Amino acid sequence: MKLHYIGIIKNESKPAHELVAEKELSAYSRFTRNNYGEFMTLFSKTVAERTKPGQRQDVEEQDYTFHAYGRTEGVCGIIISDHSYPALVAHQLLSKVVDEFLTAHPRTEWANSTPTLEFPELKDYLTKYQDPQQADSIMKIQKELDETKIVLHKTIESVLQRGEKIDDLVAKSDGLSAQSKMFYTQAKKQNSCCVLM
Repeated sequence: MKLHYIGIIKNESKPAHELVAEKELSAYSRFTRNNYGEFMTLFSKTVAERTKPGQRQDVEEQDYTFHAYGRTEGVCGIIISDHSYPALVAHQLLSKVVDEFLTAHPRTEWANSTPTLEFPELKDYLTKYQDPQQADSIMKIQKELDETKIVLHKTIESVLQRGEKIDDLVAKSDGLSAQSKMFYTQAKKQNSCCVLM
């Protein structure tokens, strides 16, 4: 999972203009970094021009996913990641970045011109969100749930491996009513005719 680009694009008129951006280009050779950076800017502008105000979209291109969030203020937030990066985290980050950008740089600063603005927080976000599980509480909870599910699955498997059978457990159980026990027996008989080889 990797983030390659976070940027705010002015997209209310064509051509779109990159107001602020931060790129992670360390994976590319020194000789090709500038080219990759230019392509990221070009494709981000293209996606921003085609993102309507209030729209969120994900556009896949080769090894990359462009996450876009258009705003009614005339800007669009863009994140470029690899395909394995969770879209939920990318869009959560986009909302945060665009809100903070518009607070720091109101529309009056950039609406009638195309300045390049300073927004140093982007570099921090690009670093912090490289690992979405550290940055997003929802991802942390999901990971904990997945680990719990795996532990429970292993526990059930270990009970069955000790020689206990579900049939014996059902027969011995005081917690099941006679009707539930009869239902289990009938269901087992019904399913026994359909054994696949």
